[in-house]
Amino acid sequence: MINNVVLVGRLTKDVDLTYTQNNRAVAKFTLAVNRTFKNPQGSYDTDFIQCLLWGNSAEALHKYTSKGSQIGVTGRIQTRNYENQQGQRVYVTEIVADSFQFLESKSQGNNTQQGNQPQGRNDARFGGGDEPIDIPDDDLPF
Repeated sequence: MINNVVLVGRLTKDVDLTYTQNNRAVAKFTLAVNRTFKNPQGSYDTDFIQCLLWGNSAEALHKYTSKGSQIGVTGRIQTRNYENQQGQRVYVTEIVADSFQFLESKSQGNNTQQGNQPQGRNDARFGGGDEPIDIPDDDLPF
């Protein structure tokens, strides 16, 4: 079985860093990811994808990024459910990231936090820059 996800997107807000009872860091963040094809109105839709990252990587993501930072994420899809206070079953689908990569330098992004950020790059493995790829409708698999 394969459960592998690669995403490139921008943080919709600053990363939320918390710690478990065992003092393990967990970062919660949302990535805005543009779709690669246009909708009937001629613009690109965006998906907002909930993600988690654990450990030292979570602390680094929190320290060196901010709202608007472009990152690449590799990980897996996870689904879970819980019962809310009203007794209703709530289902959650999220990405559990194994790693992330900076895709721009601090001077390129919308970062406002102070500190030294490792130099990023537009990495071809993650699709390069910000511009979506225009795919003719004839090439779509559906």
